[in-house]
Amino acid sequence: MEEKRILCIGLVCLDIISVVDKYPEEDSDTRCLSQRWQRGGNASNSCTVLSLLGAPCAFMGSLAPGHIADFIISDFRKRNIDASNVSWQSWGDTPCACCLVNVTNGSRTVTLYDTNLPDVTAENFQKVDLSKYKWIHWEGRNADEQVKMIQRVEDHNKECPPDQKIKISVEIEKEREELFQLFQHGDLVFVSKDVAKYLGFHSATEAVFGLYPRVRQGAYLVCAWAEQGAHALGPDGQAIHSPAFPPDAIVDTLGAGDTFNASVMFALSKGQTMQEALTFGCRIAGKKCGIQGYDGIIS
Repeated sequence: MEEKRILCIGLVCLDIISVVDKYPEEDSDTRCLSQRWQRGGNASNSCTVLSLLGAPCAFMGSLAPGHIADFIISDFRKRNIDASNVSWQSWGDTPCACCLVNVTNGSRTVTLYDTNLPDVTAENFQKVDLSKYKWIHWEGRNADEQVKMIQRVEDHNKECPPDQKIKISVEIEKEREELFQLFQHGDLVFVSKDVAKYLGFHSATEAVFGLYPRVRQGAYLVCAWAEQGAHALGPDGQAIHSPAFPPDAIVDTLGAGDTFNASVMFALSKGQTMQEALTFGCRIAGKKCGIQGYDGIIS
């Protein structure tokens, strides 16, 4: 019997990455060390990491026909990621992100060309065959529609035996009030450092304790805090912590958060404890920061 997949729903875009040895000064003429195209977007990146870790996975998001979409679909196939649930839109453009990676300190600066391409809707999601999936992850975007999608999964789970229920996770990365309704709709909730700081917290420990009342009963709340590692809090009220595992040299931090999320999901889907999953997520995210792109994160 084919193993059930992990489905990630959210953004896919084209990352145009220029590598430089220092951040360009205003009005300067600077040569980049290299440039590449890379499939990007939070949910899309998490699929890449899941596939590299060996998990059957699938992506659902919006694309507009054209040469950028051709590149993206080709890359999904190369990575063995099922993109059959992509919602093709007849208007709008596939988003692009221009990313400047500084090899001196590993920092990245992103300028996003965010187009008018509509996000996946609950109507689109009705076409998804839920029997194929053991885990569905939502990157917080059009939250009102995403809540409707999650409710469909919750209704599905009510008819399933415990070992067949679909796990639900959500990521709340952006400081947008409408996204905060997602706190109460996941078995696992990832909240970003930026959102935690926006809501008045100064550490991951403060964030998981302060925000835990927002999540539903029995859920886990996870907050990663860069070089300070990550914290999680679950129904037993005991905080779990993993330190960060930085590489010898920071090369490329682009997608580190997406790598962390995917690695935590992967470990939990394999039956590991939250402590094991959190540590695994920090280790793999640390490896990601030491390489360009994603190849090599499991070496």
